[in-house]
Amino acid sequence: MYNAKAYSAAGARSLLAATQINRRDPAEHDVQIEILFCGICHSDVHAVRDEWNSMMPTTYPIVPGHEIVGRVTKVGSAVKKFKPGDFAAVGCMVDSDLHCPHCKAGHEQFCANMTLTFNSPDKHLGGMTYGGYSESIVVDERFVLRVPPNLDLAGAAPLLCAGITTYSPMRHWNVGKGKRVGVVGLGGLGHMAVKFARAFGAHVVVFTTSPGKKEDAIRLGAHEVVISRNAEEMKKHSGSLDFILDAVSAHHDINAYLDLLRLDGNITLVGAPEKPLSFSAFSLLMGRRSLSGSIIGGIAETQEMLDFCGAHNITADVEVIPIQKVNEAYERLLKSDVKYRFSIDMASLKA
Repeated sequence: MYNAKAYSAAGARSLLAATQINRRDPAEHDVQIEILFCGICHSDVHAVRDEWNSMMPTTYPIVPGHEIVGRVTKVGSAVKKFKPGDFAAVGCMVDSDLHCPHCKAGHEQFCANMTLTFNSPDKHLGGMTYGGYSESIVVDERFVLRVPPNLDLAGAAPLLCAGITTYSPMRHWNVGKGKRVGVVGLGGLGHMAVKFARAFGAHVVVFTTSPGKKEDAIRLGAHEVVISRNAEEMKKHSGSLDFILDAVSAHHDINAYLDLLRLDGNITLVGAPEKPLSFSAFSLLMGRRSLSGSIIGGIAETQEMLDFCGAHNITADVEVIPIQKVNEAYERLLKSDVKYRFSIDMASLKA
């Protein structure tokens, strides 16, 4: 066991502050990673402030962060995929039971015994797992991912959550050439969805409440931009889309988007509004449409996503910050004052 510098919160109303945490020494199947960049996900804020208490209560102190990229510093004797000096990544999970039907199918994200990267029971050291707002991490090789060497590491970090969260449902619903795809909301998730949909060869339509985002949506790869508050603009797209990715976490009218789907079209939620959404049964019945949800992806699919990003030179649009500005970044994130993700330069932890 060794000590590592980190940033943690002591309670739901506490600011994140410098601390030291324990990390395990690498066992035979483990990879030790010096963390170079860690993205800030909205779920970090929810966890730090215990806003998901009813489903995932927070245990303090908490060290958040599950969008991790870094450099391998040590490997266990049985590790075959990595060697010191390699660039590597860790996403939202660091373990699962590996034996259940979900794990065997490559869907570790649905394993009932999945271990999250932070705020999850730590079977090695006891207590809870600590995330990527730290100088290093030790993870089982099976949950470590390769980072294509051509990718900017700061921009690659958010791929481990925002990237796979939007990539996975598009793959599941066969987004590709000849398909018309809608993206609702142009934020941290939405901007990645636009990039992926365009790279898959689809015709991409962005729906936003902000006219000022039109130019940026086109820059990111959208073919069309619709201001969703404009009823006439929305009506023009009625029954025209094969697939919609809804990345909005605020309460909104889901029926307005269901009506945009073609026969057998699907809308997948990746945002998580606090209040339940209501929908008209007829919006589903009349076009044999479907409404579904999705979270991240399994390890194999996440590696596939990273390789796809390497082949198409896709990264997140990021603002790089030092760890000392993380509390300010949380406040800005809540105001949507970032284009489009924060990425923490973890070298600043040594300052």
